[in-house]
Amino acid sequence: MPNHEQIVDVLIIGTGVSGLIAAREMQSAGRSVLLLDKGRGLGGRLASRRIGAATFDHGAQFITTRDARFEEILKQGAEAGMMTEWCQGFSTAADGHTRWRGQPAMTAVAKYLAQGLETQMEKQVVALRRAGDRYSVETSTGEFYSAGAVLLTPPVPQSLALLATGEIALDPAMRTRLEGIQYERCLAVMAVLKGPSSIPPPGGLVPARGPVSWIADNQLKGISLEPAVTIHANHEFSLAHWDEDRMESGRRLLDAAQPCLGAEVLSYQVHGWRYSKPIQVDTHPCALLQTSPPLVMAGDAFAGPRVEGAALSGMAAAEALLANLPH
Repeated sequence: MPNHEQIVDVLIIGTGVSGLIAAREMQSAGRSVLLLDKGRGLGGRLASRRIGAATFDHGAQFITTRDARFEEILKQGAEAGMMTEWCQGFSTAADGHTRWRGQPAMTAVAKYLAQGLETQMEKQVVALRRAGDRYSVETSTGEFYSAGAVLLTPPVPQSLALLATGEIALDPAMRTRLEGIQYERCLAVMAVLKGPSSIPPPGGLVPARGPVSWIADNQLKGISLEPAVTIHANHEFSLAHWDEDRMESGRRLLDAAQPCLGAEVLSYQVHGWRYSKPIQVDTHPCALLQTSPPLVMAGDAFAGPRVEGAALSGMAAAEALLANLPH
């Protein structure tokens, strides 16, 4: 055993919504929990970025909820000032379902969920191995961890690759089930405008045709001081142009979105979401891969392709882990 190995009850890989929700549940149950993430910031696709005085939500655009447990978490976040209502629909006829956004931006939601949790960022897990009745985890920077249970929340292909590296065998039926999960890609353009856009309030629009699947006015949304739009490409365009120059792909999308822009583009950046949302969702809320020691996979590919789906998967994963951890 490495002499600098950190020992915890439960180790969670990924600080997206499913991992954060699961960690809250298990810590409330009295378990020691640690979350590792390869990124610099919490939240996964709850992502925000600044370009000068402009602010963009460039991943998940809003959160809806129909589950009472998750709705209560959002309401508590709103009371804490970390999220607020954006709107109740994007057409003239609201549908009555609140679209929540982070306050001041979507990353605030992840920061709220992570309060009181131990997280370590820029820790890419390169090895996950069975070590007797525990799991041994190693990062690319040489840290070692020992955990009584592990929760995997990265996109399914990344989690499967990690399991293969550690030679952790899966039930053949489970492996086939998981290997069938594929994801849409999404190129996201963040553009600073010289003046207000032509997008009507409340600031979200789904074009009827073309390569743009979504365009949002971040100023109308209430998160940006300056005119700024987020443009999401559809899967077909994103896949076709994934390996091309990103700025050129961004220019193509800006040209396609021109009727909605209404103002000159001063600058723009492009981000690629390789796993933007699952094409097909598993029928189970999480995947219990091993029972002793417990190993679970969760995320928006299991309970639904929205933020709420990821949250519900995290809740189910916490239940599965707690049911199989020794008391």
